[in-house]
Amino acid sequence: MRSLTNALRCGLSFAMLLGVANAASGASTATDANAAYPNRPIRIVVPFTPGGSADVFARVIGQKMSEAWRQQVVIDNRAGSGGVLGTEIAAAALPDGYTLMLGNTANIAINAALYRKLPYDTVRDFAPITRVATAPYVMVAPVSLGVGTAREFIALAKSKSGQLNYASLGSGSASHLTAEMLQTMAGIKLTHVPYKILGSVLTDLISGQVQIFFLGMVSAQSQIKGGRLRAIAVTGSKRSAAMPDVPTVIESGVPGYEVVAWYGMFAPRGTPRAVILRVNAETARILNLPDVRERLSAEGAEVSADTPEQFTAYVKNEMIKWAKVVQQSGARAE
Repeated sequence: MRSLTNALRCGLSFAMLLGVANAASGASTATDANAAYPNRPIRIVVPFTPGGSADVFARVIGQKMSEAWRQQVVIDNRAGSGGVLGTEIAAAALPDGYTLMLGNTANIAINAALYRKLPYDTVRDFAPITRVATAPYVMVAPVSLGVGTAREFIALAKSKSGQLNYASLGSGSASHLTAEMLQTMAGIKLTHVPYKILGSVLTDLISGQVQIFFLGMVSAQSQIKGGRLRAIAVTGSKRSAAMPDVPTVIESGVPGYEVVAWYGMFAPRGTPRAVILRVNAETARILNLPDVRERLSAEGAEVSADTPEQFTAYVKNEMIKWAKVVQQSGARAE
């Protein structure tokens, strides 16, 4: 219950902080001080390993920013502790616009509820700038299971309550909480089998030792094309352009079920409003370039540029949603 209460407080704090930032933005001294932004290299902290979606998005945006602003944009990968390490580094940076962070669902919305104590405050220490992209997960099953849709899987799970296994990448991971949310909303009971690495999950999933897993779009496509796994649903509110023939979980009889991995740009709290708006406008411009849209689409993602106010509200709702899931699942960070 404490996680849920904290998330509700976080939602209110976001709104209060945004109001303070709006009031401060009117000061002419702040505008004058940041009129030349940027005039030196910018760092984008990515709290995850190179090669993942967050890293790809940061590099695509960073390259375009560098070209437009004629300043070097450095991508600083600081993976560790489920995103905690890099997030802490970004939170401690000077709020001058020269350190930004490409965050996502895990390190912003989930960790706030998952960890009893963090070395930073997700709300107090960051100013949301804009959402960058969203991407659904793919619900995959071994071909040998004999189900073609999530509706069929749910029916099978109800007939074999507690006998079907779902894999995850550990307690509190997105794959764990996404499955827990399905159990609650679909009224089924599955057995959780946590793993440490994706390779082991795929091996046991293909062999049928576990029956379900929520996989990222890019990884799912390669496994499905190889005929080793079957996509039985996507977790977004609508079908994915990357897999138009795969129904959503909602279409499969679970109204209101929606889980997407989202990615967004943040700045340390106290970053001048003029700078935040400058980064917001430039990021939106970049995200609307045809080659950038194509690159993000290859990752199974959709562009989601919005205003700081819209992104703040979105983050608030995501924190509340995931706090409920964490509370119901009893998940704790490993």
